[in-house]
Amino acid sequence: MYGISRETQSDNAFPLFDSHFHIIDRRFPLTPNNGYLPEDLICSDYRARMAQYDLRGGAVVSGSFQIFDQSYLLDALYTLGPLFVGVTQLPSTVSNQEILDLDSAGVRAVRFNLRRGGSEDVRHMDAMAQRVYELAGWHVELYVDSRELDGLFDSLTSLPAVSIDHLGLEQEGFGTLLKLAESGVRVKATGFGRVNFDVPTALRELYAANPHALMFGTDLPSTRAPRPYSHDDFLLVLKTLGDEAARAVFYDNAAEFYRFYR
Repeated sequence: MYGISRETQSDNAFPLFDSHFHIIDRRFPLTPNNGYLPEDLICSDYRARMAQYDLRGGAVVSGSFQIFDQSYLLDALYTLGPLFVGVTQLPSTVSNQEILDLDSAGVRAVRFNLRRGGSEDVRHMDAMAQRVYELAGWHVELYVDSRELDGLFDSLTSLPAVSIDHLGLEQEGFGTLLKLAESGVRVKATGFGRVNFDVPTALRELYAANPHALMFGTDLPSTRAPRPYSHDDFLLVLKTLGDEAARAVFYDNAAEFYRFYR
């Protein structure tokens, strides 16, 4: 799509922490979201898709169709092993003990899905963010349209640790995303086939705003994306940012943010 040549660059030249992917396994509960259910991508499928990379770990992210189910996530973390962490969705009524149990299993964040639903209402975000951070050191992740960020700006900049999915999705509101990155909010360099702007320009501007902000991920299996993940997306980051910055975006930034530096 981007006209990128592979040249002599090895897929294994850069360690990768895949900051955003989904495991879909029909052995566990799935709930249609607006009538939609994705195809399966079980742990062995994910491993096969990632065989060409120097995969050092990653974050399994709960989707709208998994709502508050933890059984699939616990199984995925056990199957994938200790190099992987989880991003879950929880109701505000969750007990402290359940949060601590999930933390012991490798969960490191709670997600608010403003785009698709399936998560707790954003009205509970501030209180939950403070609670999970104080209790277990977790951060908050948002699947949100950048056009909504102005109304959330003060709240997000007051929270202990936040990341935003898929480069914020929209050109309108991208300036607010840049300001959030400058303030310390992390931004996932994921879902390039979902956005409506020039990805290389966005990567350069976000990296300039905060070299620690960007965290690359495959977004596999790219549910409902107009264009699914391609290896060209990986190469695009490398071509746009260069070796040194790409190493941070591919591994260092996410490994540090997920408290998993190895």
